[in-house]
This record gives sequence, structure tokens and C-alpha cells, in this order.
Amino acid sequence: MRTSIAAAAVSILALGIAFGATPALAARTDATIGMQLEPPNLDPTGGAAAAIDEVLYANVFEGLTRFGPDGAILPALAESWEISEDGLTYTFKLHTGVKFHDGSTFDAEDVKFSLDRARADESTNAQKALFTDIASVEVVDPTTVKVTLSQPNGSFLFNMAWGDAVMVAPESAADNATKPVGTGPFMLKEWVKGDHVELDKFGGYWGTPVKLDKLTFKFISDPTAAFAAMMAGDIDAYPGFPAPENLSQFAADSRFEVINGSSEGETILAMNNKKPPLDNIKVREAIAHAIDRQAIIDGALFGYGTPIGTHFAPHNPAYIDLTAQSAYDPEKSRALLAEAGVKDLTLSLKLPPPSYARRGGEIIAAQLREVGITAEITNVEWAQWLEDVFKGKNFDLTIVSHTEPMDIGIYARDDYYFQYGDPDFKAIMADLAEATDPAKRTELMQAAQKKIADDYVNAYLFQLARAGVVNAKLKGIWHNSPTQANDMTGVYWEE
Repeated sequence: MRTSIAAAAVSILALGIAFGATPALAARTDATIGMQLEPPNLDPTGGAAAAIDEVLYANVFEGLTRFGPDGAILPALAESWEISEDGLTYTFKLHTGVKFHDGSTFDAEDVKFSLDRARADESTNAQKALFTDIASVEVVDPTTVKVTLSQPNGSFLFNMAWGDAVMVAPESAADNATKPVGTGPFMLKEWVKGDHVELDKFGGYWGTPVKLDKLTFKFISDPTAAFAAMMAGDIDAYPGFPAPENLSQFAADSRFEVINGSSEGETILAMNNKKPPLDNIKVREAIAHAIDRQAIIDGALFGYGTPIGTHFAPHNPAYIDLTAQSAYDPEKSRALLAEAGVKDLTLSLKLPPPSYARRGGEIIAAQLREVGITAEITNVEWAQWLEDVFKGKNFDLTIVSHTEPMDIGIYARDDYYFQYGDPDFKAIMADLAEATDPAKRTELMQAAQKKIADDYVNAYLFQLARAGVVNAKLKGIWHNSPTQANDMTGVYWEE
């Protein structure tokens, strides 16, 4: 009897194939994502490079809160919270049943460890200022933690959503740079340096299971190689495609969807404010007026990008357009240099690998040459830029996109690489930290934008577009970039 049933089943299948029917194919459960830069390490709490969060944010590591695709602040490991009337105490209720990838339990002790570690004197956290206002962290019970601030901070929940504020465990934190252990839906399988990071689905994840079983981040910095890999199907998406000139070819091919979203990337020509003659505001203003922003956007980014006149994202409701204040005006630039008593000026221009920096740097050097400034270009790798420019402050000019969300507060840091730290600006940011009224916060954010524009701290170029390409059947990729992340938690293949 069993033999007869089996034979009949084979006959039915054969008939189906003969008449053109095919068995349903299961949707793919793997995806390969292209990235231009490789992260220098895999610990979001131990490095400033955006590529770290681009691989790990929400995928491997999670915080108490998180950014949604529209920039909204959402619950993450904290399912809820209460804020005291004086704005000084935040009591977080944590999700239960949360495990780290090594099987250890996540609880309030891990929150205390993570926050105390990030704010400690010896902390190497690149965004240590996020934790400055924390006075104490108290474990109430395994699922409840109370954070007390030294002063009200209207941005505290926002700060806790950054990648630098993810939760780590005392047993594994020291090794996260090479062996990251988080609570996210993916866990590290391997990191082949110079090539890729591979993540596997974490079967013990506490939240909604992801639909991908395997996720690979492939590092392809060369634009030609990136184009070839995408066309060949070797990668499934490249959210920040390094060659915008190729996007029209992808748009004409039905296999692909072109992403043209916004990012938090304020791209600036940063100036070392404590290094003569850049310590002279007239010289900095002269440099700002020597630059034609639109020529850079057209020449380096093929039209993808929005001109900015301050360090703030144009899509933010509090943004004010200050581009006219530093409009392209070579004659004014020459006059300001003459007033400052500066002629035959030679400055170093150190350029990290992204194409916006390398291509934009060539254009800016030509524009500066027109007003009598020689920019000596040095192309540096990302690790060298971090060590020499960001940490060592050994530069005159550099071009970089600041992709952290609403990060104008960096201008209040005395030791930040462009070395501004103006007392009046610090006062504005201190008032902003205490303000909770939305109208007052908007007023202060606009005052901060105006202050750094008035002081010509840097030359503000453009808001970096999130211009990329994705396989048309791969759904759930973020089109906008409210933080520096490739959040793959909601990504799936269309059947």
C-alpha cells in the first residue's frame, strides 16, 4: 500500500511539472550588505567610527531606548520608564527573560555596570559626554533600575538611544572589540578582517524574532568593485553607495531600488580653531566664503546632498537656514584675508577615505587656490584619521561627515578635535539641557546654530544624503538614517 501511495505522489508531481506548475520556493533567509568602511573594532562603546554602529546597532547590541526609522525614541531593553517631577530621576522597568549571546542573564546589574563604566574617569567611550549628568545608578530589583541625574537633562532618553549607550555585561565587556556579546537578535559568527563580518540569528532572542538567519556585512571601498558586486548579485544592498554617478544605472534596472533618503550626516570642512592662523575668525570666515557648496555637491556627489550653513540637519524642525551667511564670495574672502594680514597661506588638508571627502577635497583645494590659499592634500586611512586628526588634533583642515544624531553639543567640548569650546556656546547648551518646554528647546537649538555660524567654527558644506541601492525584493531596509546604523531587525525577502 505504501509503495502505491508513493508512486501516485510522484506521478502527480510529474504531471504538475509537465503542465508548467513549479513547487513554491521558500523565501531567502540570508542577506549580504555592502559597506565602504570596515569598523576598526566591534565595540560601540569603545570607538568613534560610524562603521561600528553601522554593523552592530540594534543587530548585536541594544540600549535602554533606541531610534526608530523616523528618528523617534522607542523602548528597547527598557519596556517603560517613569520620570520624577523635578526631572532628576528616571526609573526604568526592564524586559524579563533577556539573555546575552553567551547565555548569561541581562538584568538591572548590567545596566548599572554599563552606565557606570561609560561615565567612569577611565572610560574610553567616544561619547562620554552623554553620561556626564548621571549622578548615580541604583539597582532597585533585577528588573528595575533608577538613574538619578545631577541636573535635569531633557535629552536623556535621546542620549540613551545612541550606540555608545548600549548595554554590555561585566563578563564580556573587555573583549567586545573583537568578540562582541550583546542582547540583540543577531550574534557574531566571524570577522574576517579586511573582508566581512558575518552574523547569525540568535535563537535565544527575547523580542520579536528576525526573519534573516544569516547576515553578512561585506566591505567594498572601491566604487568600481561595489558596482560590479551589486550588478552580479554578490551583495544584496549597499545603503550608502560610494559612487552616486552609478545610481541612474541602477534606477533603470528593475532588479534594483534606489534609496534617496536623508541622514544625520552634517559634512563639514573642519578647521583647527587653536592653530594659527585659524585661531583668527577672519581667516575662518574667509575660508567659508571661498567655498561653493553646490559645486561640491554636484562635482563630488552628483547632486545628492543639501547645502547647510550650520551643524544641524535640515529635516529637523528646529533647523534654520544660515547658508546665506557664508555664501560663496571669493572677493569677500580675499578682502578678509587682507584684513587679517594673511597672504600666501599654506594649510594641510587631511582627507579620510569616503568619496565625499576625497572628491570634495580636490574641489575645495581648487576653490581655496582661487583666493590665495594652498591646501596641501594628504589622503589618510580611517584609522590614521582617528589617531592623527580626531585624537591628535594634528591638522589644519579636514573633511568629515558627522553622522551622530543631533550632535551640535560636540561644540561645547574643550578637547574636541576642532577645539572650539566657546563659553557662551557652552552656556546655551547648559540651558538646553535643563529646558523641557518644546518651544524653549527650539529657541535654544536655534541660538546654538546661529552662534557657531557667527563664529565660523567650521565651513559647513552639506547634509550627506543616504543614497544607495537595494535588491528590489529585499524589504525593510531603512531609507532614511536617523542614526548611523544598518538596522536589519525588520528586513525580509519578498516571496
